[in-house]
This record gives sequence, structure tokens and C-alpha cells, in this order.
Amino acid sequence: MNTSKLTILVLFYSRHGNTRKMAELIAQGIESVPGCDARLRTVPAVSANTEATESDIPAEGPPYVELSDLKECAALALGSPTRFGNMAAAMKYFWDGTAAEWLSGTLVGKPACVFTSTGSIHGGQESTLLSMMLPLLHHGMLLMGIPYSEAELMTTSTGGSPYGATHWSGLDGKNQISDDSRKLAIALGKRLAETAQRLAQHL
Repeated sequence: MNTSKLTILVLFYSRHGNTRKMAELIAQGIESVPGCDARLRTVPAVSANTEATESDIPAEGPPYVELSDLKECAALALGSPTRFGNMAAAMKYFWDGTAAEWLSGTLVGKPACVFTSTGSIHGGQESTLLSMMLPLLHHGMLLMGIPYSEAELMTTSTGGSPYGATHWSGLDGKNQISDDSRKLAIALGKRLAETAQRLAQHL
């Protein structure tokens, strides 16, 4: 039985802070499970200007993800704002660079979940979640969502999906995360951590 503390990677991209807030709630759920640590990481922005560069260290918030984070994690929570019903280019760019990890099976058999924040409630929340699932399926991860045993999934009008945690930020990005969305995000993080623990016990 593996009794060491589990590291669970919470990888996200956020332009205006709303997806980052969701990531922090997912991390709160993860760390509510004894023996589990959340490791928050982000990705740099991309630009059509080939001369544009980003500092190796973000000006604020969590560090940029490294490929070693994928190897070291026991599970992954992946988050992005929606871009026309798809994950943001910065997140897609990161996954496009993980061919070596795909070939070596770095993520095979590890549990994963997804989350998003959108400007409009019908602006592609679920399709964005599904878009993030695609590279994870190719990497052999075990995907999970939110079961309807979470009561808020039946009552929420501001976000939340069986595919993953969501938040409706509003077109100006100023909508606060609702109580329902907050509870669902925490529940998803907790479920991910508990699943990672159960899998680790059989290694």
C-alpha cells in the first residue's frame, strides 16, 4: 500500500482571474482530503507576434507548468476559459507539446477532471469542457465529472455540469462565483483526490 502524500496538479489558464478562482476552489476540495496536496500551475499566453516572449516566471500567481509536473502528479484538474466553445490557445499550445509524454505513457491510468469559466452561460461551457477532455483521453487518463448525487447540480442556474465545474463570469467578468458553483467545484476537487487515493492504494 502506498502511504506517501499525493500531489494533484491543478493546471489552468486565466486571463481575467475567474478561471484562476475556480482552480483555487478545486484545490480547496483536493486539500480537504487528508494526504493530498494541490499543485497549482498555469501556462504562458501565446501571441501571433513571433517576437513576443513571456518571462520564465509569471508576474503573479502560480508558476508555469513544467513537463515534470505531469510525471510527478497522481491526478490532474485542467481548466481554461472558453474561446468560441473551445479551450484557450495557450492551453492547447501546451498540450500540443506533450508528444514525448504521450509516447512514454506518463499520464496513463491517472484520474482527471476539467473546469471552465465563461462570459455567457450558453457560450460554450460544455463544449469547452469536452475540448479539454480530448487530449486527456489520448494520454490515457481516466476522466471523471460531477455526479447528480451532488444536489447543487440539479438547482444551479449559474454554472455546473456533469462534465465538470463551471462558472458564468458575465461579459465584463465581474459575476461572483455562486454558492452552487463554488460547492460543485470543491466537490469535484474532493472527488478527484479521493479517486487518486483509491487508485494509489492498489499500486
